[in-house]
Amino acid sequence: MTISLTTDTFKSTILDSQKPVLVDFWAEWCGPCRTQLPILDSVAAEIGEGAIVAKVNVDQEQALAQTFQVRSIPTLLLFKDGKVVMRYTGVTSRDELLRALRSA
Repeated sequence: MTISLTTDTFKSTILDSQKPVLVDFWAEWCGPCRTQLPILDSVAAEIGEGAIVAKVNVDQEQALAQTFQVRSIPTLLLFKDGKVVMRYTGVTSRDELLRALRSA
């Protein structure tokens, strides 16, 4: 299951997690983002308790998007120990995301 993050929940989710955290920066009006969402749901179902899969709506959380210099969407950031270890821009395959999460 994917979770939605806000400015209020972002830091605690990322910093408090002992697991890798994959965050998708997206917007409802973005066609490629709509393509990415079912891929994320599939990744979340496959990875289960091994990682956290989350999303941030850039229209609602502009400050977060600016903090991480998100200039195009979808942008996916993989966090490990509170730090960005991978960055993907554009639609990213299920296999690539699973591989990254498992190796993080």
